[in-house]
Amino acid sequence: MSGVSLNGISKHFGNVRALDDVSVEIASGELIALLGPSGCGKTTLLRSVAGLEQPTSGVIRIGGKDVSHEPPRKRPIGMVFQSYALFPNMTIRENVGFPLKVRKESSDKIRPKVEELLELVGLSSQADRYPHQVSGGQQQRGALARALAPSPEVLLLDEPLSALDALVRTRLRDEIRRIQQLVKITAIYVTHDQSEAMAIADRVAVMNHGKIEQIAEPPEIYEDPSTKFSAGFVGNRNAIELASTNGRVEFGGFVSCAAPSIGSQRVVLFFRPEDVEFMEDGSGHPAMVENKLFLGSLSRVYLLLESGGASVRLYADISSRQALRLQIGQIVNVKLQTEHARVFPVDAQ
Repeated sequence: MSGVSLNGISKHFGNVRALDDVSVEIASGELIALLGPSGCGKTTLLRSVAGLEQPTSGVIRIGGKDVSHEPPRKRPIGMVFQSYALFPNMTIRENVGFPLKVRKESSDKIRPKVEELLELVGLSSQADRYPHQVSGGQQQRGALARALAPSPEVLLLDEPLSALDALVRTRLRDEIRRIQQLVKITAIYVTHDQSEAMAIADRVAVMNHGKIEQIAEPPEIYEDPSTKFSAGFVGNRNAIELASTNGRVEFGGFVSCAAPSIGSQRVVLFFRPEDVEFMEDGSGHPAMVENKLFLGSLSRVYLLLESGGASVRLYADISSRQALRLQIGQIVNVKLQTEHARVFPVDAQ
């Protein structure tokens, strides 16, 4: 297994800058998730590592070797696509063994390697079926085994779970992480799903407009976003625009916390729905229950707050048992626990 070094990677498509001077070091055996909305550059960055896109500038190294101009077949990578990409005329077993057959490995070497991988991904009993005869999750397990067959130094995964239903996606997500740690392979995982990135990665790189906004371990990304975009994209946060005066942002009895600079300006207050506390003692600030959604053990409650002629809407996550007592139109008192709240100027990047 080898580390990956990306230094100053840029990619232009005409006047569009898909990647803008991206640099990141990925340690040997580390799984890093590239997280961001559609069009942020995450797949272009992955395809650049794979050799499927040629960067306009920058250097890509795998295991210390410059592979910036090497074709995909000469890079020590395995790739798993969103669409499975299994050969329909081959069984799962034949698909897994195909990369080794192309390399002209002997059948004595191919057979035990394929059996080992089928066992690793839990497909031994379906090995002689064709792709159309197994489920989408099983097809993706086959694609993962095939990517690992040539013993690559780096595994690249391009939104491998997005075509699967929720239950299968969660199970296979956990399996991918288990297998990656078991074989100790360096991996780059592209996703737009923040819960997926948080669950599977050693570090998460939040991308936007071709740049890495923030890169850190999942708890840090979740608890301490360093940019306005990270705060808005990760954590399902409320985002409320308020006035800041003399270095503080306030809204009635709901919130009072420090703002990023002295003076009067408009700021965006970000906070997670679980940080809204319902006050039983009458303190806090009055809010009207506008709607509530049952989400299982939690319910999301939508609230309207008014103060000084201004109004804001926000949502709070509370236990569904607690939410049962709330009625639409009911007035409750709420207060923000500001420990994890973050404030950025409206015009911050």
